[in-house]
Amino acid sequence: MSEFSAFFDNSVLFWSLLACLIAQFLKIIFNFFATGKVRFEIMFETGGMPSSHSALITGATSGIGFQLGFDNPIFALAIALSLIVMYDASGVRKSAGIQAAEINKLSKKLDPKSQVALKETLGHTKFEVIIGSLLGPIITLPGIVFIGSPLNIIDLIIN
Repeated sequence: MSEFSAFFDNSVLFWSLLACLIAQFLKIIFNFFATGKVRFEIMFETGGMPSSHSALITGATSGIGFQLGFDNPIFALAIALSLIVMYDASGVRKSAGIQAAEINKLSKKLDPKSQVALKETLGHTKFEVIIGSLLGPIITLPGIVFIGSPLNIIDLIIN
């Protein structure tokens, strides 16, 4: 198998990226129920429900555990990276968003004509991270078990 086709045969990568994409799409739906507005551009923004970073990293982690074994050191490394990503999403990035909101308020108070408008939705609430972290394995594991790699999908379509 060539390196190029081996890349497309990577079921962990495919299904965890699909989990991330589905999480991004779900942001449109959750935002609609929260605001009553359909905003497709929310798919390309950080923050919001659910956390696509959490879906991606937990999908990859669960896929690695399933394929290599849950006692494999690579799975342990994936767990560590998952915890860092999820902590960052709900901790560091969330705090940066709160600081941006305060800077925006202060800027407007000091100068009503100020053009400063920092992005405020950088991180996630813990609930958004939890939902994203559940979504990853819910999409990745059945995809790996029942369908397999993207090349299997192409085979199913062609044959």
